[in-house]
Amino acid sequence: MKKVTLLLFSLLFVATASFAQEQSITKQGHTNQNKFKQLKDVLATPNSRRTASGAPGKNYTQQKVDYVMDIVLDDDNQKISGNEIITYHNNSVDELSYLWLQLDQNMRALDSKTPDIQSGKVPKKVSEARFNRNFPEKPFDGGFKITSVTNMDGSNLSHTINQTMMRINLTKPLTSGETFRFKIKWWYNINNHRTQGGRSGFEHFIENGNNNYVIAQFFPRLCVYDNVEGWQNEQFWGKSEFALEFGDYTVNITTPADHMLGATGVLQNDREVLSKTELKRLATAKKTFDNPVIIRTQEEATKIEKSKSKKTKTWKFIAKNVRDYAFATSRKFIWDAQAVDINGKTVMAYSLYSKEANPLYGEHSTRAVAQTLKTYSKFTFDYPYHKAISVDGQMGMEYPQICFNPGRPNADGTYSDRTKYRMIKVTIHEVGHNFFPMIVNSDERQWTWMDEGLNSYMEMQAELDYDKDFPIVRGYPKNIVKYMAGDQSKIAPIMSKGDNVYSFGNNAYGKPATALWILRETIMGKELFDHAFRSYSQRWMFKHPTPADFFRSMEDASGIDLDWFWRGWFYTTDVTDIGITGVKKYATKKSEGSVEFIEDTSNGLGFSSKHSKYHYEITYNKPGGLVMPIIVEFTYNDGTKEKKTYPAQIWRYNDNEVTKVFSSSKEIKNITIDPDLETADVDTSNNSWPKKSKNKFEKFKNKIKG
Repeated sequence: MKKVTLLLFSLLFVATASFAQEQSITKQGHTNQNKFKQLKDVLATPNSRRTASGAPGKNYTQQKVDYVMDIVLDDDNQKISGNEIITYHNNSVDELSYLWLQLDQNMRALDSKTPDIQSGKVPKKVSEARFNRNFPEKPFDGGFKITSVTNMDGSNLSHTINQTMMRINLTKPLTSGETFRFKIKWWYNINNHRTQGGRSGFEHFIENGNNNYVIAQFFPRLCVYDNVEGWQNEQFWGKSEFALEFGDYTVNITTPADHMLGATGVLQNDREVLSKTELKRLATAKKTFDNPVIIRTQEEATKIEKSKSKKTKTWKFIAKNVRDYAFATSRKFIWDAQAVDINGKTVMAYSLYSKEANPLYGEHSTRAVAQTLKTYSKFTFDYPYHKAISVDGQMGMEYPQICFNPGRPNADGTYSDRTKYRMIKVTIHEVGHNFFPMIVNSDERQWTWMDEGLNSYMEMQAELDYDKDFPIVRGYPKNIVKYMAGDQSKIAPIMSKGDNVYSFGNNAYGKPATALWILRETIMGKELFDHAFRSYSQRWMFKHPTPADFFRSMEDASGIDLDWFWRGWFYTTDVTDIGITGVKKYATKKSEGSVEFIEDTSNGLGFSSKHSKYHYEITYNKPGGLVMPIIVEFTYNDGTKEKKTYPAQIWRYNDNEVTKVFSSSKEIKNITIDPDLETADVDTSNNSWPKKSKNKFEKFKNKIKG
């Protein structure tokens, strides 16, 4: 037995004051930057536009852009044309000598540079569809054909096109508070998104020769101008999405007369474009909150698609305070609708889908839309728009009030759980984008994670509300371990532009969603996290937040310093790996006015029953770079368990190893770190004491690796 005086033992609890505030000394003696250093050297300095609390300041401004558009869809030739009048409101304090517009369709132009930045090798074998897509006999003539850019009086307006961007050269600077109006006429060939890829386009059905159109990024629209980036005019390469201003839209869309159409905005002429039967069913749906009501049935849609009307009709919409516009149209569409109660306000959940998507869509699409609106409203703010539409678009893309989703059953109408849950998952995710970034309007081009990551976290909550046993794909800590533990040369920090990362899904969706899940479930607690997340969401409704605004809002509204968490999880590719390196067992004995601690160095207990407490000196190490809480589960000889969580700040003085004393009236049988896999620990082989022996399969794997 070893004897240790009480004085020496107490030193285990005392921090050494000589450690520098912003540095830690490693075992090897070199200095590391403290993981708890504040982010003041990284985040932009607060000001009267964006405050230190993370809220918009008293001098916050943002631009407004209004559009009046007349759109014509040419179904015979798969073309779309438009005339638009743009009104630009300069609400900034700056004087602007030019305006920048986005021409996203130019990514498909014959002279597009997008294919040129992709590397690749000749594959050994591909499907015929993939071959035709990658090696077409005739290049697709995509991209905007700008026929005129004029002032309101019809005179030519100087402009310069730079790939996917167009600069309007103003004849005189646009001063603060002024507006500028101009016109653009354009057309383009619509891509077949099923054979050529894309975020929008048409899908062709050989039977009866019909097309489903999901149309987006279809008109020249203004870039964001703010005090953070100036003009956000980075080129659109196809991956990182959009940065857009809010505004009001008046849109008239002319289609074949037998089409059913859904779009952003409030339909103004429903009695002109819908039948009396459809209007009556829609009125019923607006009072039905439990199940979808069929507005256009499968039988009706199937009959309509067998012939093609030569007539046209124009759908008229007005959309207030939206950042973008999209629509879907086809003579094949079935339509169902359900009312959703959002704190006393009725919002409509719609689905548009072809018979090929039934019964999957009929059974789950609108219900998933409704659940998304309920769950997201509970965690953020009441959904402010009047509707949300899910469209059988066979992709996953989102726009204000409308989104395009995948998922179809087998030809006989059956579908697997995998197909069902994927369809529900994507529908929830894309409808959820109405909140992030359609309302909380972050810059997708620069910070993909701010909408995809936050939305993927919220998606988890809605999925669990839809089905408590929903098979969550992204967001649980255990699901991100393989990615985080992978080849570091192919992993980028979350704070990276989406165009420049290898694993886009894990970087922008999975890891940030996991980070938020860990914050809520493990670090902050549900109540503090939910209040902070809701505060951020409500502060930045219909505004343009930055990462700093999110980080600061989460800390300001919760009262928790999280700079260490943002720094590690968002600015580095470090991993979580915490282990147990040693355990010593002590009992106490009073002797001559002092208390002695007696270490048990035997394999047995070595203690008599007169000792009321066992004291364990446990040393934890941290091979991983991330500082995280140490979550410890103690299992006693009698089979009972106790869990103890040491905050991440336990690592503030030593980033490599810490020692803690744990006292108990019962003897410990084993100790496990992170027993419920809460921290994304990439190596659990060092998480137990006594160390678990490898099973035969693990031994065989290691032998093969060796």
